[in-house]
Amino acid sequence: MAATVAMATAGPCGGWFSALALGVTLLKGLLVPTYHSTDFEVHRNWLAITHSLPVSQWYYEATSEWTLDYPPFFAWFEFALSHVAKYFDREMLAVRNLNYASPRTVLFQRLSVIFTDLLFIYAVRECCRCVEGKKSGKDLMEKPPFILAALLLWNFGLLIVDHIHFQYNGFLSGLMLLSIARLFQKRHLEGAFIFAVLLHFKHIYLYLAPAYGVYLLRSYCFTANKPGGSVRWSSFSWLRAAALGSIVGLVSALSLGPFVALNQLPQVLSRLFPFKRGLCHAYWAPNFWALYNTADKVLSVLGLKYGLLDPEKIPKASMTSGLVRQFQHTVLPSVTPLAALACTLVAVLPSVFCLWFKPQGPRGFLRCLVLCALSAFMFGWHVHEKAILLAILPMSLLAVESAKDAGTFLILATTGHYSLFPLLFTAPELPVKILLMLLFTVYSVSSLTALFRKERPLLGRMETLYLVGLGLVGVCCELLFPLSPWASRFPFAPLLFTSAYCALGVSYAWGRLYMSVLTGPRGNRPKRA
Repeated sequence: MAATVAMATAGPCGGWFSALALGVTLLKGLLVPTYHSTDFEVHRNWLAITHSLPVSQWYYEATSEWTLDYPPFFAWFEFALSHVAKYFDREMLAVRNLNYASPRTVLFQRLSVIFTDLLFIYAVRECCRCVEGKKSGKDLMEKPPFILAALLLWNFGLLIVDHIHFQYNGFLSGLMLLSIARLFQKRHLEGAFIFAVLLHFKHIYLYLAPAYGVYLLRSYCFTANKPGGSVRWSSFSWLRAAALGSIVGLVSALSLGPFVALNQLPQVLSRLFPFKRGLCHAYWAPNFWALYNTADKVLSVLGLKYGLLDPEKIPKASMTSGLVRQFQHTVLPSVTPLAALACTLVAVLPSVFCLWFKPQGPRGFLRCLVLCALSAFMFGWHVHEKAILLAILPMSLLAVESAKDAGTFLILATTGHYSLFPLLFTAPELPVKILLMLLFTVYSVSSLTALFRKERPLLGRMETLYLVGLGLVGVCCELLFPLSPWASRFPFAPLLFTSAYCALGVSYAWGRLYMSVLTGPRGNRPKRA
């Protein structure tokens, strides 16, 4: 394992990068015996489906409730893993073996995440190269590449979501970061190719597509425009546009072509976009809809108390039942998928316009990308709480470049990471998640404060008080409420309060970043003292 990590991290970053990568890999190994969620069974079932059944049945198989609902490249990824899995325990590859979790199966699944994270490690190294020329501080640990590597490799969210809860976000985030690094290195076609591949691994990255499309069109297809200047159609390169289109078309053909040939494309798309799952996931992601649902719940309680609502017409526990299905709001207008899409597009458009009319190079693209991810997280339909990582990870690159962005990152990362706490609800993982969260948060604050010591404080007084309040929320929801007499009557209350409180912080970070983009100077790169 150590040799594999060393090979993946060899390069200009030096031995310190290998040490960081090896350290976090060893920690991942220690987390192998921890709790795993239903996502563990999801991926075991996908291993079985892709290994045991012909391609024509992959997107029709429904023995388990956890049907295959990722794009074809991820299905082929599971197919490749299954041919290694058979050497651990063949029984895990039987479709009929629902909820199968033998010790060898657990070991294989955990190791598969750790080994595929090598791509993430490589991508982080490439991102560090993009800021390697920046000089700040006398010590290595106060330089942007070191801080960036630590913020990404030791990211709290990735550690608990992938290596405890269980998913493959590190591998997929590696593709995203590698694509971003290639655009920073002006290797546009390579960056576009990697992003196109990523879309066919997990379609949630469609959130980022507007930023990629506008940036590549403006910075690559228009060949004669000056940085920050207006574009002229006379400088538009049809050859470059054709190259980009060919890349997207080729990747899409490789991914979807077999299912088009089988006349199964509608079935595949119906699995990828299941709109009947409802506005919110079982545990509300901390976004605008969490605040909307909370407001509706408060208004319904007040309406009943003061006789303004008919109790017979109010569904029992509706949104707070923790079930994944469609619900109607009681007082506020109910939200449809089309309404959520419209809100998302309205939220994304200003950042896209700024990317076109106020370009700031790759860092302007990166800000737009984060805003696209955050806007989709804020207003999207059936958003999972884990989707906050799509914004936190790329925001790490901005955090080591600008004091203002560093402050936004601290608010977003701290709030977004704490919102993941309810994913780990078993007692043995409580001290693990608290310790890892504290270590990451303390390091983030101390390292970024040291990096920008000549700047004004990264956080204001009210912002600091809000983040400190997360600790109080944790004590109340994790320790006090389970011991109270209300725990059995209102089991969803801690989740509701956590989602609503964290939604305030995520919304504030989104607004703060948007203000910096909308009011920032035209065509200038952010500078750090």
